[in-house]
Order: sequence, then structure tokens, then C-alpha cells
Amino acid sequence: MNSDTKIQFGTDGWRGQIANDYTFDNVRRCAQGYAIHMLEQGHAGESIVVGYDKRYASEHFARAVAEVLSANKLNVWLTNTATPTPVIAYAVLEKQAVGAINITASHNPPTDNGFKVRDHTGGAIAPDGLKNIESHIPSISAVKSTITSNTQQLIQVFDPAPAYEEHLHEMVDIDALRNAGFNITVDAMWGNGAGWFTRLLNGGNTTIKEIHNIRNPIFPEMSRPEPIPPNIDAGLQTAIENGADICLITDGDADRLGVGDENGDFINQLRVFGLLAFYLLEVRGAHGPIVKTISTTSLLNKLGQIYNVPVHETGVGFKFVAPKMTETNAIIGGEESGGFAFQNHVPERDGILAGLYILDLMRLLDQKPSQLLGTLFSKTGTESHYDRIDSAFPSDQKEKIIARVHSANPSEIGGLTLIDVDTTDGFKFNLEGGDWLLIRFSGTEPIIRVYCETTDANRVQQILQDGLSIAGLS
Repeated sequence: MNSDTKIQFGTDGWRGQIANDYTFDNVRRCAQGYAIHMLEQGHAGESIVVGYDKRYASEHFARAVAEVLSANKLNVWLTNTATPTPVIAYAVLEKQAVGAINITASHNPPTDNGFKVRDHTGGAIAPDGLKNIESHIPSISAVKSTITSNTQQLIQVFDPAPAYEEHLHEMVDIDALRNAGFNITVDAMWGNGAGWFTRLLNGGNTTIKEIHNIRNPIFPEMSRPEPIPPNIDAGLQTAIENGADICLITDGDADRLGVGDENGDFINQLRVFGLLAFYLLEVRGAHGPIVKTISTTSLLNKLGQIYNVPVHETGVGFKFVAPKMTETNAIIGGEESGGFAFQNHVPERDGILAGLYILDLMRLLDQKPSQLLGTLFSKTGTESHYDRIDSAFPSDQKEKIIARVHSANPSEIGGLTLIDVDTTDGFKFNLEGGDWLLIRFSGTEPIIRVYCETTDANRVQQILQDGLSIAGLS
């Protein structure tokens, strides 16, 4: 990609391969497009937070972004170190900024980096806003990035951690967790979550053992810092060796959470979403809407019926979830990837707060993670079994695959009768009994995803294989 090629934003912004399309010129172009968008909205002279992760050269890309913004007469709060995405999001509120740019590729492979944009709430920018930023991305010759003594003064380096930590004490009883006597293994996946649970919970009866907690942008022992199998296998094995009560796993920018139970078994992210909603509704007595993407669990619909709260379903990505959470004042919002956001916080995924909430659920019910699942399933009257297959495809075949799936009209999938097909985001085949199959293209990578959830563990693979056949990928 040359420095004038059109850049297209996906689910959260833009991601690319470092030194191929993800270059300093193209990052500066994106920053200029964002600056024009903000100036167009009347934010001249206001502040933008800029942060970054531990991928290759992220701090240098972030500095380049700060220089472009300051050249456009926008004030910049630049984080002093690699910082979790939720901490950057909270800094938007704390600094009364009008938005944020985060240099991170989250869970993508080590070859990639990203340009994630946020609005004045600290949450994802809605699709129309993303399109507007994209439309303003200029050629490199039109980028303002000349640094003068005046524009240099517009960049302030700061530590966003203390304000975020103080806020967490308002969200959950950290002192009680510190003295709960838990034995916790934390896998930071070489990312921004390193040190955070130790920082928060050290000093009492709870013990924390961290792994993968230094910077290593090639992400050894995993293909990518995404908290799902097999990337988490080393973390789960460490938890077994440590005799841990729980394994908490944060992804590369710490906005997602993975959980392993006391037996070293992975609790998939749909079940974690169910546990978090149950914690808020049942244990903390919260009452309010739930926002979920089309690709996540039907357990939430059951909980919505039980507790008489509305459940809103959106397309995949926090560009849909965050605005809906803000609109409805939802108590929780989340997606299948393990990203969860919470009321009275920021409408942004927060793997750190999600982990603290799971620990608090353990503390208040005096149950291990596997027991919590039993309590949840007892409440909903049904179990949840889920899996996903990601498949690469030739780029020139995308339209053919879409047409093939669109024209498919199976009478049953996985032995279950097809009820209807929802095309909100991809193709969701709703089956009898509440089971479902979803086929959609990733918004961040050139892959097609096939997902399913069922009440019967024995049906998972059959449903997935039928999905691959429908897409012509089997």
C-alpha cells in the first residue's frame, strides 16, 4: 500500500500489517482524518487522549499521532507508557477530552498494529462517525505534522493509572477482594494488562501469580494475544500447577477477559457474559437493560425474562454496542469476543473490571468458578455450549460466499429445524429450542467466522460443520 491508497475502517478503526500498509505515513494520514472530523464537529482547541499498547513501535506511532493532532491545534494527553484500553477510555472522562486515539491491534497476530478511535464518552464511535473519519483521510502531502515550539506545548505526557484505579474502588470492593484469600493466576498475554491485578489486589490474603507479563511483541506460546484456546493453554497449565482458584486472562490491550476455572478448564466467553449479567442482576440487584451482539449468548435473553429487563441485540462490534449502551443506560454490554462494558463506568470493554467482578461473584456466593456455572444454569434452566471456527478465504471469493449463504435454504441444521434467518450482521440461522448458527465475515481480519450456541454439547460440531457446508468451506 502506498501513502495515497484509500484506507478503510473496520469494526473499531483501522488495522494493518506493520511495514506493509501500517506505516508512519498511513498512521499520520489516519490521524489527520480524525483531526478533520473533530474540527468539523467544533472541537478546535479541545483535548484528545492518545495511548498505545506493547506491539512493535506502538509508542513511536502514538507520538506521530500526537504530533499530527497538535499541528491541527488540538491539545493532546499522551499516556506515559503502554496503557490498557479501558484506562485510556476512562482518561477521556477524567481529562474532559472529546475523544481518543489508541494505537493497538488488540488480539490480532503479532505482524499487525491498529488505529482505534473513541468519542467523548470513551466508547466506540458509531458507524456514521467512522465513515466520516475515513472520508477525510487525505494523501500524505495534505497531512499537517510540522512541530513548532507552540504545537509542542499542546502535547502533555501523563499517567492515567491513578484516576482509573481510584474509580475502580467505586465500582467494586477491592479491599474485600484483597483479603478474600484467593489464589489467582493471571495471564497478561504479553500485553497491557500486565501488573494490574497485582497492583490492585496485593497486600492482603489473596495471592497473584502472573505469567507473560513483560513486553514481547512476537507473543511466544500463542499465535496471538486473544484469550481463547489454544492461546491460553500455557496460562491454564500454569494455573493447574499453581493450584489456582481461577485463571484470569487479558488480551493484548486488556479490554477482553478470558477465564479458567479451578480445574484449569476454560470458561468460554458466552458463559462469562452470562455470569457477569447474573452477578449484576441477582447479586448486586441492578435493574436495567442488557446490550448484546448478535453473536453472543441466548442465556442473556433468559436472564432478561427472569429479571424483567430488556435485552437489545446489535451487530458485532462496540461501534454498535457502545452507542446502544449510552442510549439505553444499560447495566452491561458485551460481545462474543470476551469484551464487556458496564454501567457507571465507560461504554468500553474492560477486561480488568470484568475480572474483578468475577472475583467478587466468587467472594459473595462463596463458590468456585465451576460452581458458579452450575448456579447460573440452574437459574436459566438450560446450559450453554458454544464454539467458533475461523477460516481464511480468497479475497476474490467473498461475494460468491455471500451469495451462496444468502441463497441457502436448509430445512434443518445440526438436526434442528430452522426457524428463521437474521441478517443484522452476517447470517444468523435461528433454530428450534433457541440454538443458533452464525456465519459472518470478520470486521478486523480477512477471515470468515462460523459460530454456534446450543443447549446440547453433542450438537456443537454438527452445527458448525453444517455451517461450513452452507458457506462452501467444508
